[in-house]
Order: sequence, then C-alpha cells, then structure tokens
Amino acid sequence: MSTLTGVRQRPQGVHVREHGSVLADAEKRLLVWMAQRLPRRVNADHLTALGALGTLAAGAAFAAAAWDRRALLLVPVMLALNWFGDSLDGTVARVRGQQRPRYGYYLDHAVDLVNATALFAGIAFSGLMDPRLGLALLIGYVLLCAESFLATHAVGVFRISFSGIGPTELRILLSAGALAAVSRPLVSPFGFGPLALFDLGGAISVVGMAIAFGISTWRNASTLYRAEPLPRADQ
Repeated sequence: MSTLTGVRQRPQGVHVREHGSVLADAEKRLLVWMAQRLPRRVNADHLTALGALGTLAAGAAFAAAAWDRRALLLVPVMLALNWFGDSLDGTVARVRGQQRPRYGYYLDHAVDLVNATALFAGIAFSGLMDPRLGLALLIGYVLLCAESFLATHAVGVFRISFSGIGPTELRILLSAGALAAVSRPLVSPFGFGPLALFDLGGAISVVGMAIAFGISTWRNASTLYRAEPLPRADQ
C-alpha cells in the first residue's frame, strides 16, 4: 500500500513483503516444500536460533582465516545453515498458520543486526580486508536496514531485495568469495593490482549499498510526498 490512507487502514504489524530477487520464486517453492515436511516439534524460534548460530559461526570462520585460510572452507557450510534457519522460520509460521507478525518481524531483524555485526567483524579481522572497509560495510548495512524498517512502518512495504539481489544471492556471492580466497586472496582485475579480493568486493559492495540507499530513500520519500500533499493556503 503506497498511500497514507492505506497505511492507516493496515492492521497493526501487517505489511506487504516485496521480494523480487533472481532466486526468489524457486526459493519460495523449496522453502514451502521443506516447511511442510519439517517435524512439528521444530518451530520458527528454533529455526531463527539455528540461523543465528550459522552466521556467528561464519563470522568466526572468517576471523580464524587470519591464522589459517583453510578456515574459509567452513564459511559456505555455515552460511547454508544460516539460510536454512533464517529463510525457513517465517515460512514455517505461515504454512502452519502460526504467524505472529509483530513478534516475528521484531525478533528476526533484531537478530539480523547482531548477525551482521558478527559477520562483518569476522571479515574485518580476517586479514582479507582492510578493517576500515569492514566498518564501512557494517555502516552501509545498518543504514539499509534502518531505511527498510522506516519504509515498512511509513509506506507498508518491506522490500527484501534490490535490483534482483537478495539475501540468498548475497550468501552465494560471499561463499564463492570465501572459497576463492583460500587459494587466491589477491586479484589483478583488468591488469590493475594486485588487490585483495575482499577489498575489491567490499568497495563494490559499499558503492552498491550507497546507491541502493539513495534510490530507496528517494522512492519512498516520493511515495509519501504524493500521499501527503501540502494543504492549500486557504484551508
């Protein structure tokens, strides 16, 4: 809902989820299939905790790479564990008719912020990336989260992806980068370099986050500007 009237009429805690990533449709079918077969004793909170454990372990694996780069081999496994828990928790609640919109939204994103801090801290201490870039990545992520949370409240739309890239695609890219860095932490793109692979990826990601933040802020501010026109002087 993009009008102020729609936002006011929306039940508290309810919003529209907009997920247009490359893998979104196939992922949704897979998640529903898994949720229907998951043992009933496993609930959404268990899956949220499992997803958090996966991210914390991935951050620890990155940090351990400062001593032995073979620790990076654990990163794809731990991010897959994170995908399983983090992506499946909401699907399980929806499939079972056990949705708690405000509780689920709050808990999921509070945990996400902790996860992101642990993951980017691990990358910053890995020796694979300039720590200042790791800090910039965390700041960019938090800004995007804040903008998304504001948009969910003010506009009623929670966007999970941008330009076809969502959390699953980011996990795949990060996993591929970790595996590549085991044997080739330095690259020479277009003859320039050598550069640290994660410095290059981090710089591109920071620029991408800045563009995504700017576009999303402009789009949502424009939507709300049209929804709340200035009153005429004679009113």
